Amino acid sequence: MSSVPAAKLDRLVDRWKTIQAELNSGVEQARFVTLSKEFAELNPVVATINSLRRTEAELADARALAKGRDEEFAELAEAELPELEARLAKLEHDLRIHLLPRDVADERSAIIEVRAGTGGDEAALFAADLLRMYVRFAELQGWKTEIISESENALGGYKEVIASITGKGVFAKLKFESGVHRVQRVPATEASGRIHTSAATVAVLPEAEEVDLVIRPEDLRIDTMRAGGAGGQHVNKTESAVRIVHIPTGLMVVSMEKSQHQNRRLAMQVLRSRLYELERRRTADARAAQRKDQVGSGDRSQRIRTYSFPQGRVTDHRINMTLHKLPQVLEGPGLEELVDALSANHQATLLAELDTHG
Repeated sequence: MSSVPAAKLDRLVDRWKTIQAELNSGVEQARFVTLSKEFAELNPVVATINSLRRTEAELADARALAKGRDEEFAELAEAELPELEARLAKLEHDLRIHLLPRDVADERSAIIEVRAGTGGDEAALFAADLLRMYVRFAELQGWKTEIISESENALGGYKEVIASITGKGVFAKLKFESGVHRVQRVPATEASGRIHTSAATVAVLPEAEEVDLVIRPEDLRIDTMRAGGAGGQHVNKTESAVRIVHIPTGLMVVSMEKSQHQNRRLAMQVLRSRLYELERRRTADARAAQRKDQVGSGDRSQRIRTYSFPQGRVTDHRINMTLHKLPQVLEGPGLEELVDALSANHQATLLAELDTHG
């Protein structure tokens, strides 16, 4: 028997049948879209349940035959048992994965914010390296990247840069990147060849949609200004920068990359995502006491990864994983291995919680 209660599986199958019948009966468009989405999500779950139950029945028959008096049949059934038991174990595992709590934001696009931390100009150069890594990784996934705002230093590094990455499942892949990234290398500005340690902070936010939250016009203060940076700062790219302040929370977003109309749109895009993330965190904090999993917590003060140039390695401290392929990681392709390992670790933690709490 499956470790998941039969009654729970029956409810899922019944729900799948109910939706199927309603879709076939001809419902109005909005209802059809909602039901179709739920049906698509339930399809693989129900298919796994059906396969599991067929395999359970086959295994029960084989065990009965193996204990029977007919020696020839008993021998054949006995030989079949290991394959059936292995198949059943895999289906049980697959089913438990399907039943894990899902992050509703996983399928969304994301806003990624990279800020230079300790280390001055070298930290800003490292922030630029990180952004380039994410842009190249996004290209490999077939996603689209758009810079929303940037504040460069004289060496071409970023004091701060905000970008949107658009595509299916962006947040699911990149959400574990939030935190402090540390680099150990000899800076280009260092004459004596000493190794320095610098840091940059990454925040990944799921992109919010207008239906996710209501932002009242009276809660916003919108200022238009000239983007005149100080000498040596490469920010004087437009005369139509837009600053939006959300009065209730004090959140402020500045966009100075495009036309005034585009700046307003991009600034609202970032503000909406930040407010959405605040609400998500509020909800998550209610459950945080019973969760010890730090992966994906998005704690921006947490040192999550070290990039060591002298040793050519990247270490993710949350899962104690070290890859001796630093260039491939920073070029984008090598990041996939870290992303997959972090996702697998998070999944394993959720499974352990499922086993503990039932």
